[in-house]
Amino acid sequence: MPFPSTLSQSMNFSRILGKKSHHRSLYATSNSSNCTNSSIGRSPLSHCQFRSYAGAESLTFSNNVALTTQYGHDILHDPLLNKGTSFSLTERDRLGLRGLLPPNVKDLNTQLHRIRYRYDKLDNDIDRYIFMQQLQDTNETLFYKFLVTYIDELAPIVYTPTVGKACVNFTHYFRRPRGMFFSMRDKGEMKAMVHNFPSQEVDLVVITDGGRILGLGDLGCNGMPIAIGKLSLYVAGAGMHPGRVLPIQIDVGTDNEQLIKDPLYLGIPQKRLQGIEYYEIVDEVLEAVTSRWPNVLIQFEDMTPDKANVLLNKYRNQFLCFNDDIQGTGTVIVSGILNAMRVTGQKFSDIANQRILIAGAGCAGVGVADALQKTMVREGITDREAFQRFYLCDKDGLITSKREKITPDQAPYAAVRTDCEEGLSILETIKKVKPTILLGVSGIGGLFTKDIVEAMAECNTKPIIFPLSNPTDNCECTAEDAYKWTNGNVVFASGSPFPPVRFNQKTFLNSQANNMFVFPGLGMGAVLAGANSVTNGMLYAASVALANNVSTDALSEGLVYPRVREIRNASISVAMAVIKEAIAEDNFTLRKLKFMDDAQLRRYIEKRMYYPEYQPIVPMAR
Repeated sequence: MPFPSTLSQSMNFSRILGKKSHHRSLYATSNSSNCTNSSIGRSPLSHCQFRSYAGAESLTFSNNVALTTQYGHDILHDPLLNKGTSFSLTERDRLGLRGLLPPNVKDLNTQLHRIRYRYDKLDNDIDRYIFMQQLQDTNETLFYKFLVTYIDELAPIVYTPTVGKACVNFTHYFRRPRGMFFSMRDKGEMKAMVHNFPSQEVDLVVITDGGRILGLGDLGCNGMPIAIGKLSLYVAGAGMHPGRVLPIQIDVGTDNEQLIKDPLYLGIPQKRLQGIEYYEIVDEVLEAVTSRWPNVLIQFEDMTPDKANVLLNKYRNQFLCFNDDIQGTGTVIVSGILNAMRVTGQKFSDIANQRILIAGAGCAGVGVADALQKTMVREGITDREAFQRFYLCDKDGLITSKREKITPDQAPYAAVRTDCEEGLSILETIKKVKPTILLGVSGIGGLFTKDIVEAMAECNTKPIIFPLSNPTDNCECTAEDAYKWTNGNVVFASGSPFPPVRFNQKTFLNSQANNMFVFPGLGMGAVLAGANSVTNGMLYAASVALANNVSTDALSEGLVYPRVREIRNASISVAMAVIKEAIAEDNFTLRKLKFMDDAQLRRYIEKRMYYPEYQPIVPMAR
């Protein structure tokens, strides 16, 4: 793969060795003392020096110029180098492009207008997703310029909820590969095949086995778009460099009979591996990835509930990794609940006094409960007292100490639940325990009926209701229904986006409780710090930082999360908090960070963020 055309604005590639030599910050030692501060639309960074991206034999980079061995058509067909009609006439001469492009040179902003014009002609979300995918596969700089400029409009297209439809249709819409695919047929070969990926440096990997894609179930090899979508938001939301991220699909089969019978299915059409065979494949994938990129941050995504916690507990102290469904969801919900305390006239510390009913007791539901439970303990109550504040319901009703079959992660919540009948419905549980907070992670659209929402309003002046399931069809309750059934007195946030609601002559803005407000900044902070692990303290610091990014005025409008267009600023705040917590825990390798004040740390992060702007490209001898 050629050198990214905008790498002058990205992270540096120098190695910083720390107390664990296999974990160090790859961004840490660029000669950035003379770099100008940047933001979207401002001048690119200058005077930064970097190591080769694709290997010294094929490319070097110095003084904001990419030197590449690629020439002519090869450059036009590489999305990280291609500028389309923005190649200057002198570049066209030296790169062998004269005559291969229309003669009129157009700058990036003009290209952006053309893309906007074409995009506006599309009339459904899946066509918009395909358009964005084609743009990303053609010209990544223009893709990210478009995405960053219109992030509030395009995030739901490249990520949830539209990415769910893209996963369902991945087999039928497949055009060209992106990332890497590891399967059971590659067993014993993975440490060799990982070198087929052309990037010499990778800072971040998102791995899925397609076992539980959003609320859509087992999609097997069709899960790849979720990993691609996550990484697009790492780049757009936090400034990770697109040439240094890698989506990975692990294909261990599928239990989806429709896919197995589909002649167009691109994955292995057989039943999903289980037990030791499954874990051996995952072990080999992680060993292969970390053997080539020892310092990479690994994000697990949409694994099946019975595997997700097992994998997280096994690897969290072995590699720099986290599970976004468990830890990312928990972190973003803690942040929203902290702000809900403010909306209802309470303090952050009052979270320890809440009674929380969670509909959905899988890995996401228990992950949310765990994050909130740890937050309560931070406020001074005991573990047992905190566990008693939670009521977990699954398809069989309320989980109590009498439940015969529970997972190890559900056990502490079940053990303390001796005060209620086993199997109570959600409505019955609300009437009995009068919860102050209702969370939905069930994946069942419309689960929060009028009776349930009205029951929450009867026992709370302003109930807190977060239906969190994705995509939109799987959301437990719409914003319109929540405001209507509570007479406008509700603190509402949802996993899927909803338009503003007009009720009783007042307009309510709706917050999207989306992990995209956390994982980009969390990942950036962990990598920049050269952290050895992602700790509970770093996750809590991210929650508080995100909560503090919402102003009092925004809270009064009904928002408990930042607006999507504010995601880059929120990601910087989250990254700062994560780095500071890593320093406090002595969980970092870049020692100079310890001596930075907040202003210096913010500048340090901003200078290492990717901004989509074209840079000059010069050929070198092949």
